[in-house]
Amino acid sequence: MKHFPKVALLALVMSAAPARAEDLLIFAAASLTEALQEAASAWESQTGHRVTLSFAGSSTLARQIEAGAPADLFLSANETWMDRLEDDGLLRPGSRQDLLSNRLVLIANDLQAAPLDFTAPDAIASRLGEGRLAMALVEAVPAGIYGKAALMSLGLWEDVAPQVAQADNVRAALALVASGEAPLGIVYATDAMAEPRVTVIGTFPEETHMPIRYPMAIPAESHSPEAGSFAAWLAGPEAAAVFRAHGFGLAGRGEE
Repeated sequence: MKHFPKVALLALVMSAAPARAEDLLIFAAASLTEALQEAASAWESQTGHRVTLSFAGSSTLARQIEAGAPADLFLSANETWMDRLEDDGLLRPGSRQDLLSNRLVLIANDLQAAPLDFTAPDAIASRLGEGRLAMALVEAVPAGIYGKAALMSLGLWEDVAPQVAQADNVRAALALVASGEAPLGIVYATDAMAEPRVTVIGTFPEETHMPIRYPMAIPAESHSPEAGSFAAWLAGPEAAAVFRAHGFGLAGRGEE
């Protein structure tokens, strides 16, 4: 019978043993909810690692990272908040990349609502009547910032500003319309796809607001050896198929 030295035998046993499962905490913009849940579940099944997803407005998540929250990966719905973290040295150098893109739409609670003509002077105000226009926080949350910029570009902001109902994030704005509390709202196209109780009545021209891109990066304080692996997987073909199915474009890959 052949005998192995103890050191060699130990190395053989260790190499055959499965890698230890890691826990990842991912901070992600609320608009990524369903798509990222599906993607993370697939990665967990393939790797045995565990992913905890924390969804909120990008501004809220960025401020939590500034305060020392232990996130292993951050996916923002705009570049401004990622720029802020990068400027403050709070991102791992070289880990940032643009992942996804999106479109901005006007939604209605009435599933039979007719399409809206943005060129009409009172296009939205006439539809609102005494109702409210649901939007994410217009000075902090990306969807709200994009929405206000689009309305200002179209000359519609002044008429509707007094009736804007601001929500903490884009999914909260979506919920106001879906529940009937607001007849109209401004959200991402992917949000509208995820909610059967609303209908899209208009897509804002892309030139009315900054491009909607989702950058991702690893916070500098992350110590997870798997954060980079998960980020690379999210940027790969399998995750791309998931994101496309949920209506996202692939930023930087010819699918803006």
